[in-house]
Amino acid sequence: MNYDLNRASDTGDRKQPFFASMRKMVSMISGERRKLNIAFAAIFLNAGLSLMGPYLVGYTIDNYVQAKDYHGLLVYSGILLAMYMAAFVVNYAQMRLMGGIGQRMLYTLRNSVFNKLQELPLEFFNQNKSGDLISRINNDTDKVNQFFSQSLMRFIGSLISMTGAGILLLVINPKLGLAALSPALIIWLFTKISSPWIRRKNEASLKSLGGLSAQIQESLANFKVVIAFNRRDYFRRRFEEANHDNYKKSIQAGIANTILTPVYTFASHVGQLIVLALGIWLIIQGHFTIGLLISFLAYITNFYNPLRQMAALWASFQQAMAAWDRISFLLSFENNLTQGDDPGGELSSSYIHFADVAFSYPNGKEVLHRVNFDLQRGKTYAFVGPTGGGKTTTASLIARLFDTSEGVILLDGRDIRSFTACERASKIGFILQDPLLFSGTIRDNILYGNPECAGLLDGQLEQALEDAHMADLLERFDMGLDTPIQMTGDGISLGQKQLVAFMRAILRKPELLILDEATANIDTVTEQHLEAILENLPSSTTKVIIAHRLNTIENADEIFFVNSGEIIAAGSFNEALDLLMHGNMES
Repeated sequence: MNYDLNRASDTGDRKQPFFASMRKMVSMISGERRKLNIAFAAIFLNAGLSLMGPYLVGYTIDNYVQAKDYHGLLVYSGILLAMYMAAFVVNYAQMRLMGGIGQRMLYTLRNSVFNKLQELPLEFFNQNKSGDLISRINNDTDKVNQFFSQSLMRFIGSLISMTGAGILLLVINPKLGLAALSPALIIWLFTKISSPWIRRKNEASLKSLGGLSAQIQESLANFKVVIAFNRRDYFRRRFEEANHDNYKKSIQAGIANTILTPVYTFASHVGQLIVLALGIWLIIQGHFTIGLLISFLAYITNFYNPLRQMAALWASFQQAMAAWDRISFLLSFENNLTQGDDPGGELSSSYIHFADVAFSYPNGKEVLHRVNFDLQRGKTYAFVGPTGGGKTTTASLIARLFDTSEGVILLDGRDIRSFTACERASKIGFILQDPLLFSGTIRDNILYGNPECAGLLDGQLEQALEDAHMADLLERFDMGLDTPIQMTGDGISLGQKQLVAFMRAILRKPELLILDEATANIDTVTEQHLEAILENLPSSTTKVIIAHRLNTIENADEIFFVNSGEIIAAGSFNEALDLLMHGNMES
């Protein structure tokens, strides 16, 4: 399955219709409906209070200022002050409500993205850069949050104020109102034409930012290699290229996001000039009053000022929509390693049975060509062959880190796809050449994924390691179970990390143990000790060993030679050695 998140940026596959996108975005805050309703009510009340002001000002001028009625002037001034104070309180309450809703939405959205990443298979992470994924979790979700917590209610408030002001303009004087609103038609056409372009520029900027994050993450993750080969210039050049691309895309997005503002401002000025010119003419003709003209000018301001605000908010909305496209495209992926029913077509008494298994990576050549072999319970098997021959791929298929392109794999007589993830993990232990440990202590790491031992006290855990003949391994760490481990840095060596991974896998007592170059970074004496531990595993444990060291596979019950997509039973150790040397020479 193609899990490439960037493939849709060129084809437009991930763009969704406006209302479909809005429905999905709003669904993230479905539990906030009551508070949203209160916020909407506050917006309407605030807009209503604000719109009453200009009319009362005009009425006061015509009836009290011109008549020099100071008592009426003071009364209406007090009414206006109370209205504006009430509008201030309502607006503040609405902003507090939406700020909380936005933060809870950000929390929910980031949880949704992270939980989706947890559900996706290894294939997804092989096709996407971690820096880009981090950018989607941090930056893109924050763009959506900013729109909801800061821009959405301002946008709606501006829309209500603009609509109310437009209606009042038409009510006060329809002809003058139509003339004053005519520039809005130009604004509407310009916005409709430019919006897709603005959205594309924002999407390109976000994608470029994700690429920059990926480049930084790659550089930091490989900094030891950079120093060892003195290639700071290489990574500096790549960073400069990514940074320059992000700079250009950000400039283009910035221009796109501000292009509406001057157009809206110009339309506002044109509308005010129309009102001023026609209003004075109507006053001269005796069809209008000075107070109504002042009210009219205020309503024109109330119509076009929100439009100018909406121009900036529309850019924020386009940013949020571009970010949401990136997020929702990620959320749309489904794990292709789903659990299915056992069709029961293939029958085998072997513990592992490969039947016409073929496999190819996305957009890549076929790695395995319809291979067939069987592994029996309780035996030790070695897979050898030249680099790139398919050994690790075979082990990954046995552990169902990937699904076959063709054919069937049976585990203990059942289609491996019929096992739940928990069932499969409890049966299979996997020790990698580059072990992945988590920040914490050795205790945390060896208990990871082991619910049976999760509740053990330190003494009980040490006894369990003693029973598994691994107490000596723990003694190699100064602080024992409390030895701290960092995902980055040099707290412990790579060889020590492999020992921790070894203890973690053995302690789970798997039925099938896969060792993929698991002793590559361990000295010979320690390797012999680990082999002794493996020999003490229950007789029913099946072991699959992938190794280049010949002494590691000497005692295997059966050896398979893996090369060019084929898996051949090699027979004896000497026959395997001949095949390995011949295969290396050919490759």
